Amino acid sequence: MAKGKLTPFSKILIVVALIAGVYFLLNKLRDPAIQDKIEEATSGDNETKDGYKNVLNVGVVTWGGYAGGQFFNEGFKANTESRFYKEYGFKVNFEVIDDFDASRDAFKNGSIDLMWATIDAFPTEVEGLAQYQPQVVFQADWSRGGDAIVARRGINKVSDLRGKKIAVAPMTPSHSFLIWLLEAGDLTPKDVTIVEVPSAIDAADAFKSNTVDAAVVWSPDDADCVAKVAGAKVLESTKNATHIIADVFVAKKEFIETHKEQLQNLYEGWMKGAAELNGSDANRRKAAKILAEGLAQPEDFCYDAINNVRLATHGDNKNFYGLNSQYKGVTGEDLYNKMKVKYNDLGYSTTGAKSWRLLSTSDLVSRTSLSGSQHDGEQAKTFEAADAEVIKKESLSSKKVSISFRTGEYKLGDNAKQLIDLQFTPIARAFANARIRIEGNTDNVGGRSSNIALSKKRAQSVADYLVNEQGMPKNRFIVLGNGPDKPISGCESNQNADCKSKNRRTDFELVVD
Repeated sequence: MAKGKLTPFSKILIVVALIAGVYFLLNKLRDPAIQDKIEEATSGDNETKDGYKNVLNVGVVTWGGYAGGQFFNEGFKANTESRFYKEYGFKVNFEVIDDFDASRDAFKNGSIDLMWATIDAFPTEVEGLAQYQPQVVFQADWSRGGDAIVARRGINKVSDLRGKKIAVAPMTPSHSFLIWLLEAGDLTPKDVTIVEVPSAIDAADAFKSNTVDAAVVWSPDDADCVAKVAGAKVLESTKNATHIIADVFVAKKEFIETHKEQLQNLYEGWMKGAAELNGSDANRRKAAKILAEGLAQPEDFCYDAINNVRLATHGDNKNFYGLNSQYKGVTGEDLYNKMKVKYNDLGYSTTGAKSWRLLSTSDLVSRTSLSGSQHDGEQAKTFEAADAEVIKKESLSSKKVSISFRTGEYKLGDNAKQLIDLQFTPIARAFANARIRIEGNTDNVGGRSSNIALSKKRAQSVADYLVNEQGMPKNRFIVLGNGPDKPISGCESNQNADCKSKNRRTDFELVVD
């Protein structure tokens, strides 16, 4: 028998093995992970033939408000299972960069195409980004419990913060929240001692070490602070302060001009994902798993993080950009302009911050059409008529506004309406989930009973204005007339004209159910 010669049976075995090998290889090539590696290796500089990128890189932080995009993407990393890829033909990579400066450097050098920001704090950094012509392209969320102010025992309302030490990260959403809350309580940052820390996490550590009286922190650190500091409480959170912290995404103007269609598709898909999460707890549970893997955090933490925000829908974005003429709530322009002034007054220069019109583009929103109630803007909270307990409940904050009425009159004039809009309407809109108690007060001129009746009519006229002309829910308001019974401290006897003037006032109080 000749040596080395294959038998017919051996040849058949070799052919079968080759076929099996080819079959295995073809199946392996169908694996999405392998396909992704092949595409990555062959995509060159990450540009497709039409000039659009194969992968959009989005910079994010450990936060639940970006879940709409991450859910639609089926994960954080670029992949072929992504609905962005299946429906629009490109991939999205979410790059977690929790260090603020590092995230800005990544945006400047082009490592990420879109970066997160919050409109409230954005005026403080616009000047440093000027050469890149940053543009706010869409809103991702409103914070709804993700940010909170914790306080030690004995601090039960905003006025109790006077003279106290408060840990806060300056020029961040935490700082913005504190500024708004102090204003609602007739205080300013100068009335408290600000202890500057690098981040909200450090603020929580400062509070737990008992070196400060209060701190502005992120959830779930608020619960951790309350658990570990005896007598501590959450003084207020963005569950009530609903329209102060708005997360947005920013792109360079040049990038927008060269990737318009791709960015619009990114926005459209993201809004679809947000709507699906808002309407389904099962979807939020699935998103929590995605966030748990991408953020390296416990699944329960991620689920709570998603529930501590309002994921912005297409309708919310139309409201945010002022594209809905019926909307009377807070817009991006309102928030940006107010905080630009506030931070500048505190000594943080915002003189280089451009106007909102030059800093934002509504093109992605205005060119997108999504139908169905799931894409509508958020409805205002529905309030039940206040019961006796709520009417008498201690307020979180009280803001005094001197509204001038002619003797014996209670109707608001134009000057009074202007004063309300300057000093209180923005607060009422920002704290949209809190009730408002309006108390009318007078001096001691005239009879007590007639003054009480008149002061209630005046308070009611203020509430009617906010309902009829500012679109606020009627049941949100508690209207009281104190007459001369609640004079300003130091003016109890109405001893001079100045005291009488101070006592002729209207108090606006935020009351949390």
